[in-house]
Amino acid sequence: MRIWDREKLRDGAKASGEYVLAFLKWVLASLLVGGIGGLLGTLFHSGIGWATAFRQEHGYIIWFLPAAGLVTLLLYRLCKVSFGAGTNLIIQSVTTNEHIPILLAPLIAAGTLLSHLFGASVGREGAALQLGGSVGHNFGELLRFDEDDVRVLSMCGMAACFSAMFGTPLAAAVFVLEVICVGRIHYGAFLPCVLASYMASAVNSWIGGGTLQYDLKGGIPQASLETVLQVGILAALCAGVAILLCMVIHGAGHWAEKLLKNPYLRIACGGGLMAVLVNIFGLWDYAGAGAHMIDRAVNGEADSWAFLVKLALTALCVGAGFRGGEIVPTLFIGATFGCAIGPLLGLSPGFAAGVGMVAVFCGVVNCPIATLFLAAEMFSTSNLGLFAVAIAVSFVLSGYFGLYSSQVIIFSKIKRRVRQNPEKEQE
Repeated sequence: MRIWDREKLRDGAKASGEYVLAFLKWVLASLLVGGIGGLLGTLFHSGIGWATAFRQEHGYIIWFLPAAGLVTLLLYRLCKVSFGAGTNLIIQSVTTNEHIPILLAPLIAAGTLLSHLFGASVGREGAALQLGGSVGHNFGELLRFDEDDVRVLSMCGMAACFSAMFGTPLAAAVFVLEVICVGRIHYGAFLPCVLASYMASAVNSWIGGGTLQYDLKGGIPQASLETVLQVGILAALCAGVAILLCMVIHGAGHWAEKLLKNPYLRIACGGGLMAVLVNIFGLWDYAGAGAHMIDRAVNGEADSWAFLVKLALTALCVGAGFRGGEIVPTLFIGATFGCAIGPLLGLSPGFAAGVGMVAVFCGVVNCPIATLFLAAEMFSTSNLGLFAVAIAVSFVLSGYFGLYSSQVIIFSKIKRRVRQNPEKEQE
């Protein structure tokens, strides 16, 4: 009995030593990646802010948007990086360990800055995920980490840049854990992603970067049967908007490739059409990400058709090939839709804009837990009951649509079972 006890204690001590060493390794690695990602993400966010301000003061430069698209495409070709290498490649690399080109980070940064400077209707989270994922992945390969650890470092980089650019560290960490394979979280990456995300947030605060926080005009109402029903109806409508957004974004790319097979002609024509539409119809508020329009919506001001215009212009620019992302446009669409529809259901426009933001976001990324944390950080509240209702309703009713084609949804949203061939299933 004593011999067995000694062996058990010896094995336990050995296992504890391995956990301590692993803990120390990931603390050092994730803090380092988080610091690098935080610095890059914060500087990049500042660059986006400068580009947006310059464009708003010199509106005529939108006429050079076709040239900006051509320069972006040429940079990718000169660096011999596939123009199709984007967020889907980053997500795919975490599951397959596919190599991420080291030049992808500067290319996505340059391409996104050009898009925002000259007025393409795109976001910035694509750059955050690609920039961070590329840095983490190549850093892991440089340190000769094994394949599993390289994947974790890639996730750390994604969380770090997302945290620095949006100022939502907890949501960033959980989003990266959840978005790769919905229904199956890699808990071994929980500690590294959280540390990297909060390290990046600290760097962002130290430098003086911004955060994605809003004050909902009128506040958050008390939960009641009537309010829950109102929020549920709005969330169901938002799920429909999320499906429409995914279909239009993916359809625009396929349609543009079919109509204009030459990528140079495609991106030039897309940029030219965007410039013409903005100038003819005065759609200056829809160029760039449109963060200021989200501010208006949460303050109760939004045109009833604003979400459709933003959806169409974002599909045009993304389909043409401009670098950026779809998350900030998604928040724009959700906020303006909620602000317009909420009062018809008896909700205050500011609160309805907040509900619209989280409901449409969840519908396109299929990450309910991350979305709940995003609501907490965006609106600086622990009063999450009504937001949880909206997120749950949108998550189920949006089905298996999503912005990221490489994302895999393992489990059925309505049954306790694993989906059959989720990678190939078409909805």
